[in-house]
Amino acid sequence: MDCSVEISMYPLKEDFKPSIIQFIKNLRDYPIIKVETNGMSSQVFGDYKLVMNAINTEMENTFLNQNSVVFTLKVINSYLEEKPTF
Repeated sequence: MDCSVEISMYPLKEDFKPSIIQFIKNLRDYPIIKVETNGMSSQVFGDYKLVMNAINTEMENTFLNQNSVVFTLKVINSYLEEKPTF
């Protein structure tokens, strides 16, 4: 089953950008999923179990290495990578 996940990460510290960039880079190291980013969030696409395992692993690593990080996720059981052309 395919899925699409939209993730926003909010490190609760002044110098927040390096933490977000590292999280995204870590997700991109998984060749079995596709990661797209924009200024508001990241989107991850692929097989549900593979996507959720990668996200779970990287969220846990983040929680173990940083204090006070908030993640929000939206998950849908469809591959929604295509962008409208209107």
